[in-house]
Amino acid sequence: MATHTSALKRQKQAEKKHLVNKSVKSSLKTVAKKVEQAVEAKTADAAKEALVKAMKAFDTAASAGVIHKSTASRKVSRLSSKVNKITAA
Repeated sequence: MATHTSALKRQKQAEKKHLVNKSVKSSLKTVAKKVEQAVEAKTADAAKEALVKAMKAFDTAASAGVIHKSTASRKVSRLSSKVNKITAA
């Protein structure tokens, strides 16, 4: 347990940031899941719209430092390839 006032402050800040990051990561999973569901349903228009929202969410999270930029890029790339498969078919 922290005893110095500065250490206590850093601990409080870390807890707040942890909750924010947890919330953002949860919303990223939800957005990705919506793209997956649209792909499963083979609705190209809905999948494209969901993909645009997912791309924005992943880029925002990466720029905020919640996830690494390579992770965001990888996840967007995989979602894009799935959408492109149903669009081409």
